[in-house]
Amino acid sequence: MSLVLKSESFKDGDRLKTPHVLSEAYGFGCTGGNLSPQLAWSGVPEGTESFSLTCYDPDAPTGSGFWHWNVANIPANIFSLELGSGDLSAGKMHPDAVEVRTDFGVPGYGGPCAPEGSNIHRYIFTVHAVNVKSLPVTPDTTAAILGFYLNFHTIEKASLIGLFSR
Repeated sequence: MSLVLKSESFKDGDRLKTPHVLSEAYGFGCTGGNLSPQLAWSGVPEGTESFSLTCYDPDAPTGSGFWHWNVANIPANIFSLELGSGDLSAGKMHPDAVEVRTDFGVPGYGGPCAPEGSNIHRYIFTVHAVNVKSLPVTPDTTAAILGFYLNFHTIEKASLIGLFSR
């Protein structure tokens, strides 16, 4: 069995709905609820010691894409993140998990907000089965550094793509 990522909030290839879109507080022109989607995974490979979750927009007009959510060190006995887990103030994330900095400059979920008039952007949610219990990251760690560690410690990964444009 292979690692599989699913969501009750959207299906692979669906448009992300307003509750998951970036809120007005971020100042990018979107007026969504900035609520991270529910995510669940199964088919965990042998040797998994923890999980990491990322959300990346490869279509952002930056030359390097845009990281919207990065979570490391999710314990190996956790197989889902509930709706709104990416809100640091909600207390829904497991205490051992570490949300690291996004390209918004802070940890936590930052929803989609493709520039007005741009083509459809892909928001790739990926769960990584990791072969160590804890990656050496802090809330101030960048997405690039997390990606470096994941490159060396991911056993298997699975993705789910949400779409957004305005």
